[in-house]
Amino acid sequence: MANPCQLVWQYKLFISLTAATLGFIASLSVSVARSVNPKLAIPSPKLNQQERSNSQSLQIKGLIGEEQEIYEKMLAHLAEEEAKRLTFSVPVEFQGKTIHSRVLKDKAKVIALTFDDGPSSQTTPQVLDILKRENIKATFFVVGKTVKNHPQLMKQIVTEGHAIGNHTWNHHYHQYSPSAAAHELETTATLIHQLTGVKTALFRPPAGILNNGLVSYAHQKKYAVIMWSADTKDWQSRRITVPKLINNALEDAQPGGIILLHDGGGDRSKTVAALPKLITELKQRGYQFVTVPELLDMPD
Repeated sequence: MANPCQLVWQYKLFISLTAATLGFIASLSVSVARSVNPKLAIPSPKLNQQERSNSQSLQIKGLIGEEQEIYEKMLAHLAEEEAKRLTFSVPVEFQGKTIHSRVLKDKAKVIALTFDDGPSSQTTPQVLDILKRENIKATFFVVGKTVKNHPQLMKQIVTEGHAIGNHTWNHHYHQYSPSAAAHELETTATLIHQLTGVKTALFRPPAGILNNGLVSYAHQKKYAVIMWSADTKDWQSRRITVPKLINNALEDAQPGGIILLHDGGGDRSKTVAALPKLITELKQRGYQFVTVPELLDMPD
């Protein structure tokens, strides 16, 4: 999307050029008419130079007023579209619910890739490069403290069109009081919004733990708690092999499914190695890729 400051500069330049051009055309028209036919009566012969100048100024102001109105409408439309792009809301039926997958109309072969625990300086740029090359949008469940450490990567994820979910601030597994749970989610949400403008109603609990107070708070705040239907087990980074990681995803791949991957939280080199092959195999099986918000918006 164009930078609004650049649009303003371009607009001002356009107005200046328009005014100069109109003035030049007006003077040129009089000169040409007189050179072709010196006896030709020029409209409003009784107008003096000041009156002609005032008339031309009124015409220019009228044109500028029309362009200003068009420009303001354009800016309002761009702002509205940007707000929509940066708001990952969920349909009412999924607010305060836990979702593992969707059963879709006609069993549409769509699937969502999701990445947890980032952003990571080692892995996230490589994942983003692969997704861009494959023209795929994914959903990133980010951890607040890693967002704080890598703000530019967080901005890059959003700029490249991926969806964002909240994955707590600290990524701990212990029991949470309501106030502690609120701190984990709200502090993360605030930082995400401050850095990127994103507002998200998607939450994923660390390790998928559903009973330690985090999910209860998320449900209360009408988050959609997003789990998964296919676990690649890439979090077993020392024991998992690339072929096994791919096979884990393919075994449980299903229309309307959600695949769990990681771009942070440890050594994710095997995830990076597996991702292009996994995408190729899923495409060969007829799958199309969607973000979690897109998945939730599809008819069942």
